[in-house]
Amino acid sequence: MEDRKTENASPVHIGTILNSALKAFQEKTDGDLARVWGIWDDAVGELVAQNARPAAFKGRLLYVEVSSSPWMQQLRFQKASIVSKINRSLGRNIVEDIKFKIGL
Repeated sequence: MEDRKTENASPVHIGTILNSALKAFQEKTDGDLARVWGIWDDAVGELVAQNARPAAFKGRLLYVEVSSSPWMQQLRFQKASIVSKINRSLGRNIVEDIKFKIGL
């Protein structure tokens, strides 16, 4: 029978593991949001950019703050087009869906 050495690593508190995982996730979503911010005006056009802006990411869901209820309604009709323009501008599918909320 072969003798195998087992490396005994020190136990690590679950909080340390979770903090590391959350930090890595946060950096990714912050980076994706920064990329969306960088192309937002060109992707959606000047008029929309004046009345809506990216606010946060949760997974592949982009939250966008809008200036008013009428703008929210208008952008809901344009959602598929906006998602397509953002992903095309970024060269990959970062955004799957958009949720609009009043908040500007």
